[in-house]
Order: sequence, then C-alpha cells, then structure tokens
Amino acid sequence: MIPIRFGTAGWRALIAQDFTFGNVRIVAQAIADYLKSEKLHHKQIIVGYDTRFLSENFARTVTEVLNANGVQVLLCEKDMPTPAIALQILKLKTSGSINITASHNPPEYNGIKFSTSWGGPALPEVTRMLEERCLHHQSDPKPINRMPLAEGRKKNLIVPIDPGPVYLKHIRGLIDFKILKKAKLNVVCDPLYGTGRGYLDLLLEEAGCKTTVLHNWRDPLFGGHAPEPSHENLGELISTMKKQKAHIGLGTDGDSDRFGIVDSDGSFLTPNEILPLVLDHLLKTRKWNGVVARSVMTSHFIDAVAKMNNIEVRETPVGFKYIAEIMMKENFIVGGEESGGLTIKGHIPDKDGILACLLMAEVRALAKKPLRQCLTDLQKKVGFFHTERLNFFLSPEKMNSLKERLATHPPTTLGEFSVKRIVDLDGFKFMFKDASWLGIRLSGTEPVVRLYVESDSPKKAAALIAQGKKLIGVN
Repeated sequence: MIPIRFGTAGWRALIAQDFTFGNVRIVAQAIADYLKSEKLHHKQIIVGYDTRFLSENFARTVTEVLNANGVQVLLCEKDMPTPAIALQILKLKTSGSINITASHNPPEYNGIKFSTSWGGPALPEVTRMLEERCLHHQSDPKPINRMPLAEGRKKNLIVPIDPGPVYLKHIRGLIDFKILKKAKLNVVCDPLYGTGRGYLDLLLEEAGCKTTVLHNWRDPLFGGHAPEPSHENLGELISTMKKQKAHIGLGTDGDSDRFGIVDSDGSFLTPNEILPLVLDHLLKTRKWNGVVARSVMTSHFIDAVAKMNNIEVRETPVGFKYIAEIMMKENFIVGGEESGGLTIKGHIPDKDGILACLLMAEVRALAKKPLRQCLTDLQKKVGFFHTERLNFFLSPEKMNSLKERLATHPPTTLGEFSVKRIVDLDGFKFMFKDASWLGIRLSGTEPVVRLYVESDSPKKAAALIAQGKKLIGVN
C-alpha cells in the first residue's frame, strides 16, 4: 500500500499503477469526510476534468462517492480549464471543486486538484487531513460507498454545468480589447490538446487578431509528450510563427493554468521574464497600487521593477496557494512563479494561463515592438538578470544527506561568492553580497534536486552553477 500524498497542487500518480478507480474513490471519500468535518457537505461542490485518458470517467466516479455522502455535485458537461472552475467556485459560492487533472505532467499521469471555498488550492493543513483520511480508508477493508449516477440524477444530487461562458465574460472585463483590436496582431496559439481550446483562440479572434490555432482537439497522449508549454514542446508553434511572420506565439498547458510565450523571432520568453513585463504593463495601464507576490525561487527581476515603483514584494514558499493567500489578505497587483503561474488583481486566487497569454498579447499590442525589445528597454531601467534552473536526480539516501548537510552546516562562502544571508522559506536560498543568489530545493514527491541561480551576467551565473553542482555533489 503506497500512501496517497498531496504535492504543491494536489495528488498525481501514474494511471493504472496508483491512479486507479479504487484510489480515486478513496480520495473522494476523504474529501467528503473533510466537508462533513467543516459542516460544508450541505453545500454544492464542482467536479471537473481535463482531456486526459479516462478523466471524465474518474470525474463520474468521484461524483458517485460524493452523492453517496449526500453531497450535491455540479458536474462539468465537458473538459474545462482549471481557472474557469476556480472562478465558478467564487461565483456560485460552492464548498470548492474537485478537478481531475495532472496539469502539465506527462500523459501517463492523472491527478486530483482539490480547491476549497475561497477558490484557491487547498492549503497544507487541509491536505494533511486529507492524507490522514486517505490512509484510514486505504487500511479499512470496507468498500467505499457509491451511488449510481442514475440514482444521483433522480435525487437531484447531480446538476450539469458549463462554467465556460461565465469565465469568458469575466476575462473580457480584465483585458483591454480596444488595444488588441487596434493592433491587429498576427497570433499563433497552441493549447497542446488541452482544455484551452475554444477559450484563448476564441478571445483572440474576438479581439480582431489573425489567429492560427494548433492542436485544438482532444488527444489523451498530447502528441507523445507532456502538455507543458515549454520551449521544447512549442516547436511546431515556433515554425508556424516563422512561416506566417506572426507577432507573438501563445501556449497553454493541459488544464490551462500555465502559459508559454514566444516572441516574433521565435525565441521563448521564460516566466521569469514575463512577470516583470506584466507588472510594468499593469502599473502603466491600470495605475494599480498594492503588493506583488512571488515564490522564493522566482527571479528578482520583478523585485527590481517593483522597487522602481516603490512597491513591496512578498516572497512565498513554492506553490501557488501561498501566492493566493497573499492575494486574499492584502491589496494585490500581480502574483507569479517561475514555473509558469500568474494571476492579477480582480481575478481568481489561482494561476491562469489563458489570462497570462492575453496580457502578453496586450503588452505586445501596446508596445508595437517585439517583446525582446520591451525586455531590453526594461532592463536598461532596472538592471540585467540572468537566471537558470537545472534538475538533478539523486538517490533517496543522497537526498537526505544533502538536506541534513544544508540544514546543519550551510556554507558561508561558495567559491568567490560570500553568503550574506540564507532564506529557508522553502529549500535553501543563498543570497550573496552582489545581489546574486543560488537556490537549492529538494522535491517532496520525487528524487529530484532543483538548482536555481541568478546573477547580473552569464559568466557569474556559470560560476554559481559550478558551485551549486559541487555543493549538491554532482558533475
């Protein structure tokens, strides 16, 4: 028996190995237990799903368990973007949502995202309780109770819903369509066979953009690779852009909460470059005041833009739920993380790849020049930031040894770099006197160590990478 664990954005596992109908029932029952403990089981809950293999079947399985517990389910009529489901939680004031998705993970994975009544991902105190309840049900030989779907419908415990129109209307109120219509952009977008089809492309066409859409049909294998809008996975988008001389390329992941942005020359812009551009754009066009939130291993480029405008930055652990917490508690402008998450004031407390893509189209339309040029102009004002991230696979023994060594004997110098302070909010982040930094974060769900470095030059960044490898014990 392998315990069910919730990571930074829910539970994910290999289909048929651990992500089975039996385990999905266990997770659904654990969530029903939580709802009862919080006296929320009399409220409606949304159940949604993405385009992965059997996702709609797993959603029905969740519905059967919830109905057996007397919980009324708002069941999505079709696969749905995660941000559209998150918005519907807030609009309908439900107890939350259960979404069958593994987001950007490879096609052999599926997962469950549980969001609570505030619209954001469940916080650690909730997921710990869910893990305990899952373990209890895994150990209990008694089967999980289910109510057949026909009976659930008869008892009015299943209500079909389509959150799409409400979401589209909301996005229209956040994006400046006048700017887009005036620019007449030539855009290529790629939803990577995921839930973004019929949303991003539709809104771009409404905005008067000449829009070419790739992979806008369901493929549970996602073309043979993970539905992550990374440089490696957007090759067809880049080649299509070059043929059509497009102004911008936009990609979303499997459940549309992450984004990928490509400039007119075919170069990929990282989230670390996108976030400061979006902040700068929002400050110029919306004149908003408030704070900015970013995860601990995200570039300080956004900090420099914030400092230039006398705006405070809140640093959070990795996981968008922590950024969402800041959004709910403080006057908020924008929040994001280097892995491709972003939200803004007036939107959901969760990441939204469709919104991020439209904002970048707006940036390009207003600037009337390539995004790389916008970046260069911004860097001339606030300084240059060279950021890199590398992944290393270690044995569990080496992982534990590294964690203990960093916790008990952290380095005070790394080669020529003298450590000014250590941030241990999530992992270990070594801040140096010249404002460069090196971060090490050990994954809690897989044997992976992530090395992050940032400096004002590629040469310094390369030197930091060498020191980071030495510290981790890899070549």
